[in-house]
Amino acid sequence: MATAQQAYLRTELLRRHKRLESALQSPAADAFLSSLLRDVDDALARMDAGTYGLCKTCHDPIEAERLLADPLLQFCLDDLTSEERRALESDLALAARIQQALLPPRDFSPAGWQIRYHYAPAGLVSGDYCDLFESKGALLFLLGDVSGKGVAASMLMSHLHATFRSLADADLPLDRMVEAANRIFSESTLAGQFATLVVGRASPDGAVELVSAGHLPLLHLSDAETLSQGATGVPLGMFTNTNFPVFRFRIACGDCLLIYTDGLTEARNPQGEEYGMHRVKTVAHAQHKRGPAELLSHCLSDLGNFTAGTRQTDDLTVLAVQRAA
Repeated sequence: MATAQQAYLRTELLRRHKRLESALQSPAADAFLSSLLRDVDDALARMDAGTYGLCKTCHDPIEAERLLADPLLQFCLDDLTSEERRALESDLALAARIQQALLPPRDFSPAGWQIRYHYAPAGLVSGDYCDLFESKGALLFLLGDVSGKGVAASMLMSHLHATFRSLADADLPLDRMVEAANRIFSESTLAGQFATLVVGRASPDGAVELVSAGHLPLLHLSDAETLSQGATGVPLGMFTNTNFPVFRFRIACGDCLLIYTDGLTEARNPQGEEYGMHRVKTVAHAQHKRGPAELLSHCLSDLGNFTAGTRQTDDLTVLAVQRAA
């Protein structure tokens, strides 16, 4: 286990140990608290013995994201009891329902814009982030990818959702909004947890402000050509204090912006070849005159033909934002 992660978990266990000891001083303390205290002591003893984080049954490492969520775990996913497996499945189903509720309406299209998105988790929950809403007369569109997978990544996605919704009400300039979100994200995550993200603000006249925090290039589809705009800053969570320069441009009526996560570019066919950026750009350019719904449908159809039935291994999100004619 990484040293930084184990140091964090030891600190967390010691904090819980102190809280449990304090709670046990109460006359109303439940006997279950004593059992929890013994579990914490056992976990700290395993750390001292060098066996912490190893499954008691198979001795393989327990999934790191699960340990971060529950430092007392002693079994990997493959060796859970039937009761533990049912509880985990129930938690995942609940997390999936919460995450789906955070997504914008599928038919969200404010005046002057046509928008469609495709959101497909590789499992029950996703680390991809997608949001659309209006603020102060402008359209805000956000699409990102949180490091990791599973419930831990989905919770970070929910954290970003709440952060940006709150910051949007403050009517901050786009760079300051992302800088504030980055500080909040950095201070509430562990080292190694980060998120690539595109944050855009589009005005009714077609003026667009864009921050790309380490994300894949955005495509600007127009009659003249297809342009790509790369990252303007580093991913969120890498540095507490950093700048996120804003890229400004204008889109004409009928132009479309296409944003996506690496579940698209890194999808592989049966021969192990990646779908790749070049193919995304080529397919999107060929369909640039279509509306967002048709554009996404064609891109996903081409992806399906390329992967030829191979199992989806990464979360996939694609967003198309078109200025109405």
